[in-house]
Amino acid sequence: MSNEIKILDRVQVTQKILRLAWDIYENNFDEKELVLVGIGEKGMIIAQELLTNLCQISSISPILTRLDINIDISTDSKMDLLEDEFKDKVIILCDDVLHSGKTLIYASKVFLTTSIKKMSVLVLIDRNHNSYPIKANYVGLSLSTTLKEYIKVILSGDNQGVYLS
Repeated sequence: MSNEIKILDRVQVTQKILRLAWDIYENNFDEKELVLVGIGEKGMIIAQELLTNLCQISSISPILTRLDINIDISTDSKMDLLEDEFKDKVIILCDDVLHSGKTLIYASKVFLTTSIKKMSVLVLIDRNHNSYPIKANYVGLSLSTTLKEYIKVILSGDNQGVYLS
C-alpha cells in the first residue's frame, strides 16, 4: 500500500477542465479560432477535453495539436502543426502539472519565432515551485507542496485522478 492521497477524482478533474474551458472562452470570446497545444500525452488528453467543452459552450473553433518536448538541445521538439496554421492566433499550452516550469519554457520556445496574437499556459495542477520565469494563466488546482512530495496525474484507466505522495 502506498502513501498516496487522492486529491481529485475523475469527476472533479472533469469539472476542473470544464471550468478552465469557460475561463478560456471568457478571455477569448472574440476569437474565431485558437490553438490548443497538448504537451505530451497527458497535456494532449487535457487539450482534447478542452476542445470538446469549448465546442459545446462557444462558437470558437479550436485547433488541436500535440507538442512533444525534447529537452535535449541537440534535437527539436515535434509538433504536427505547421507555422502557417498557428500564425497570428491565440496559443494555449496545456499540461498536467506545473512544477519548475522547464517543460513550459521549452514548449513556448517553439512559438517564439512566429508572429502570434497571444500565448497562455493552462495546467491542471500548479505546484508553485517555479524555477523558471513562467506562470500558468489557467489553473485547475493550485497546491503548495514540499519539494519532496510528488504529484501523479492519471487521466485514463481505472484509477483516474490526481494523487499526492
